[in-house]
This record gives sequence, structure tokens and C-alpha cells, in this order.
Amino acid sequence: MKDIRKEKSDKTVERILVAARMVFAEKGYSGAHVDEIAERAGVNKATIYYQIGDKDTLYANVIHQVLGNTAQNIAGAVAKADSPEEKLKAYINCIAENVDKNPELPPIMMREVASGGATLPRVVIEDIASVLTILIGILEDGRKKGVFIETVPFLIHMMIVGTIVFYKKAAPVKDRQLWLPATLKAHDKKLKSSLGEEVAALVLKAIKR
Repeated sequence: MKDIRKEKSDKTVERILVAARMVFAEKGYSGAHVDEIAERAGVNKATIYYQIGDKDTLYANVIHQVLGNTAQNIAGAVAKADSPEEKLKAYINCIAENVDKNPELPPIMMREVASGGATLPRVVIEDIASVLTILIGILEDGRKKGVFIETVPFLIHMMIVGTIVFYKKAAPVKDRQLWLPATLKAHDKKLKSSLGEEVAALVLKAIKR
């Protein structure tokens, strides 16, 4: 009986988190209301407060669920790679895959960047720090082995994340502009491989000795 109750509770929490991710992505932290999240999840507000907590806790859970898993996935993928170059490729591909699997996360994080991180929970900052720590290790290993030049890890991370996120979000906008001159469209070529692999090739070209 306890297992059945726990299974129902877990499913309810998952529905709440899915609904919350959609609302936070569409309206941001300030514009999101627990009432709307409850309605989309098919529960009442009391259930949200009982199962997860208040709006701040819900917001932290939504982002942490994605970024925490991303940090674990990156660490696992990087550990399997041998050379600094392959480790960096694994790092970048994991981020690209994360963006694909969690389309609600970029608009949430872009709002946080625009607001100066006004409502960014500490647990999320810790998740980001975990991801950056992995990148620092890769870059330092590559530098010591004479493979990479000395760089600023946060700048490299933003090159990776910024390129992936803005490409994913801006490409549909560009594709709708049928009036664009033929001279511009002539350079609008499809990616030869996955977005992660394309970004990895560009970053490696920039930082390799």
C-alpha cells in the first residue's frame, strides 16, 4: 500500500514540475502564479504546497531538476573520454542535448541573465558551478598537455552555451523572414553535423595550440 501511495505521489510531483516548467518558461518567475501551475497540473494549490513547497521552492526545483541531472550526465560522459579534445566534445554535446531535451530551460535562464540573476536560487548557482568545475578541469588538463592555449573558462562556457541557445532560439525567427536578400540566404547553409559537434569544432579551433 505504501508503494502505491508513493508512486501516486511521485507522479503528482512530476506533473506539477512539468506544468511549472511550462509556466515559468512562458511568463518568467514574476509573471508565474501558483494558481495557473496548479490548474495545468490538474491539482489544487494545497497539493503543490504539500508535495513541493512555496513558489520559490518550486522554481528552484524546476531548474535544479534539469541542471543537476545535466552536471551528472556531463561528468559521466567526460569520464569516458580519453583526450582533452574528446572530453571537451563530450562536454559540449551534453549541453546541446540538454537544450534539446529541455526547451523550457533556455527562456527561464535567459530571463535570469537579463534580470541579473534577481531570482536565481542558490542551488541552481551551485549546479552551474559544478558544470563549470568540470570545464575548468578539461581546459587545465589540455593546457598542461600542451593541447589548449590558456583561456578564461567562464568565457569558453558562455561561448558554448550562448551559441547553442541563441542558435536554437534564433533559427526559427530567421527562417520566417522570407524577405531576406538572396545574398544573405546564399550563406544560410544547413549544419553538416549536429549542433553540438559544430560548436565543438569551432571552440576547439579557437583554443587549440
